[in-house]
Amino acid sequence: MKFSTIASLVLSVVLAGAAVLGVRGYLRDQATAFAANVRPDATKAKNTIVVAMQPLRFGQIIEPMSLKVIDWPADTIPEGAFHTVEELTGDSSKPRYVMSAIEQSEPVLATKITGPGQRATLSAALAPGMKAVSIRVNDVLGVAGFVLPGDRVDIMLTRQVEAQGDARKDGVTDVLLQGVKVLAVDQLADDRSDKPAVSKSVTLEVSTAEAQKLTLAATIGTLSLALRNVGSAEVEPVPAISLADLGGSMAAAALDDAKKQTDREERIADVEHLVRKVGETVDQKVGDFDERLNQLKQKMDDPKSLLDAAPATVAIEPSRSVTVGVGVYRNAERQEYQVKATN
Repeated sequence: MKFSTIASLVLSVVLAGAAVLGVRGYLRDQATAFAANVRPDATKAKNTIVVAMQPLRFGQIIEPMSLKVIDWPADTIPEGAFHTVEELTGDSSKPRYVMSAIEQSEPVLATKITGPGQRATLSAALAPGMKAVSIRVNDVLGVAGFVLPGDRVDIMLTRQVEAQGDARKDGVTDVLLQGVKVLAVDQLADDRSDKPAVSKSVTLEVSTAEAQKLTLAATIGTLSLALRNVGSAEVEPVPAISLADLGGSMAAAALDDAKKQTDREERIADVEHLVRKVGETVDQKVGDFDERLNQLKQKMDDPKSLLDAAPATVAIEPSRSVTVGVGVYRNAERQEYQVKATN
């Protein structure tokens, strides 16, 4: 075999081996990059966190059998979380209770449960510096029972006040407080309750000053609730509403305009009727005057009848003519007539 042939075969084998090694290295790098993209958290440090194995509700005791531990990224562990079941349950003689409802697989946080040995009372659910105040409601004032624990409401006060410059009293409604959190409805404090029920009292979370306002307002008027949107947190500048403001709606304004238009049409009709009546009266008077004028003309044309009608002491000279001026109003215009009689 020639030397050139052998050299070509050796070179081909070397190049083929180099190609295989290059492809294998490329595929290994791609597999590593793909694995890193598919599981980006694989290289992150992990920790454990305690979650609920089943739904937990207000007042329920926390037992180890209702909890489980799962892996959780160390840099996203929520504040107040527990890493082990033993850390959460602690001494069995000092159990913890649920203060805010916890769903299945939801992390158990310190803000949603009581401290070791604490009772599941409403006082444990109050935020620092806040107070719980109850007000009396009924099926109407309590929004037909649709106000539930955890909702936010506005509280309105309706009372009677003396009108300025008048001895009579006027009804006024003020928005007393806005965005107040409902802690309990009657004796129900479970914030995951979704069954409306007509209640007799509602317990609210307020500050000390707001508690004073509520207590005083309950003695001078009627308190009612207005349920807010679940995501609404803004405070609106709402003026007081009195009886004088009840007619200020668009519908009332439209009715008022319609009444004014009707009154205007009735007044125009009355004026037209009066004008027609005056016209008829004037026409009648003018007709009567025309008739009397014609009679006077006839008498002027017959001097003998004037002499017969004149008193005996009146002497009429035969050679003197008599001219009589008569004014007549016709269609609001005066017309003068000169009537001349000769002997």
